[in-house]
Amino acid sequence: MPRPILATVHPDALQHNLARAHHFAPDARVWAVVKANAYGHGIERCFDALRSADGFALLDLAEAERLRALDWRGPIHLLEGVFEPRDLELCSRLHLWHTVHCTEQIDWLAAHKTQVPHRVFLKLNSGMNRLGFTPAAFRSAWARLNALPQVDEISLMTHFSDADGARGIAHQVAAFEAATADLPGERTLCNSAAILRHAKLALRGAQSLSADWVREGIALYGSAPDFPEKRVSDWDLLPAMTLSSRVIGTQTLQAGDTVGYGSTFTAEGPMRIGVVACGYADGYPRHAPTGTPALVDGVRTRLIGRVSMDMLTVDLSSLPSAGIGSEVVLWGRASSSAEVLPIDEVASAAGTISYELMCAVAPRVPFASS
Repeated sequence: MPRPILATVHPDALQHNLARAHHFAPDARVWAVVKANAYGHGIERCFDALRSADGFALLDLAEAERLRALDWRGPIHLLEGVFEPRDLELCSRLHLWHTVHCTEQIDWLAAHKTQVPHRVFLKLNSGMNRLGFTPAAFRSAWARLNALPQVDEISLMTHFSDADGARGIAHQVAAFEAATADLPGERTLCNSAAILRHAKLALRGAQSLSADWVREGIALYGSAPDFPEKRVSDWDLLPAMTLSSRVIGTQTLQAGDTVGYGSTFTAEGPMRIGVVACGYADGYPRHAPTGTPALVDGVRTRLIGRVSMDMLTVDLSSLPSAGIGSEVVLWGRASSSAEVLPIDEVASAAGTISYELMCAVAPRVPFASS
């Protein structure tokens, strides 16, 4: 039989989480953000569940081609725009909307020969200092784009740096409002954290903040963007992926026995452990410490010792009926109970974020849909 590790994508959760974006931003259209192969879930596996999105947002031209091959005829937005002039040919052929964040991209558009003008999103650097025109340069960039026959409609966008934290978005909203005042075009401001936490501010109805589009990324896949302040249950989000495996061996320890490479765990007394077919070669974080949560047969327990390439170990001391073949959920839903292990908890224990865990699931892990 094949090795028992499995990543299961839950289409019902994707549909539910997409509906949550509409709930928090009822007057906006929603981009389903499917960059990085739908945050590791697989574009093809997620597509049918996300058909009700108003558009798809991503980075990669090859991923845009995959969406068109799935017969998606609606909007596709390249969030980072094009990376070289010849990319514009594919934008023309696939009817892609794309971000413009630097003068070079405007130069490439000016030299591009196309019969169909492009829909572009002019990006403001409102304080994140990653991509985008500064407020001082924004209007001149808009004027250049507006004068090009290669450009049809110009939409306006920015990205929030602190929507998930105490600083919030007010300072960036003010910068956006000032830079875009009286400019026509649709707006897109909100990422997942802003949709959940600040939609009323960013969608308050002022013309410059009408925010016609919101961009749902991490929340779409069932992670709380502001964990640990809020949990997925607080936002009524459901996990879109379960990473599960099974116990393939057991050991009984006595006081003083150690577990795994480096002997990082020492038993304080008699205990029973299970060996699980999952390791860092599967994408599970090697640095996940003793105490990282897991579910065995639907019951919470903990990792012990160091994660190795192909295996990790869990504490079975309080699970006398667990043994070889018992289901182990590394994150997501247990099949034997209603228990859910949010990926945020696993990521936090390992000193990282859910985005990384989702995207890191290794190619050797088989996928299925529930």
